Amino acid sequence: MRIDHIAYRVRDRFETARFFTEGFGYSIDPELPDGFEIKFDDGSTAKCLVLLPPEKLKNGIPWDIPGGEGLEYHMAPEIFISDGQNHSVVEEWVASKNDGIGGIHHIAYQVESVEAKMKEFKEKGLMEFTTDEPIRCEGLTQVFTKPTPFTGIIYEFIEREKHGFCQDSVKFLMESTRNLK
Repeated sequence: MRIDHIAYRVRDRFETARFFTEGFGYSIDPELPDGFEIKFDDGSTAKCLVLLPPEKLKNGIPWDIPGGEGLEYHMAPEIFISDGQNHSVVEEWVASKNDGIGGIHHIAYQVESVEAKMKEFKEKGLMEFTTDEPIRCEGLTQVFTKPTPFTGIIYEFIEREKHGFCQDSVKFLMESTRNLK
């Protein structure tokens, strides 16, 4: 497994993006320079940005770069940043964390099979999930865990056929966390 992305829910996605671009050399995805908006059924919204690591490959999955003598280098993960409006699930989560600053919402691990990973973790009693089945979109299969009692963090398992995000999946994943504490 490799860390695919780290997702932050924050008050101001552009200020957080500035921190990562100036401090760590990330760049805003040129295919989504203004990000994208998620509209929830209750009328609330979340706005999202995708940041790419400085060493992003131009093509290929996974993002492994073969090293010398059988070593494998895993590139830095993408950064996904969202903020919310109109009492959205994102805005409410941010308000409840770190005195309203927000923070890391989840860490996503790229896996070969989301369904197999869900089964394994359930059998070992390590995690509960926010949905009974993975969320699917063309080229992507994903699922969120509930916050674990071991770290307090939400994890995502993601199975990819391509880089990028699917707005429908992001919406369903965000909605699956609505009632989590």
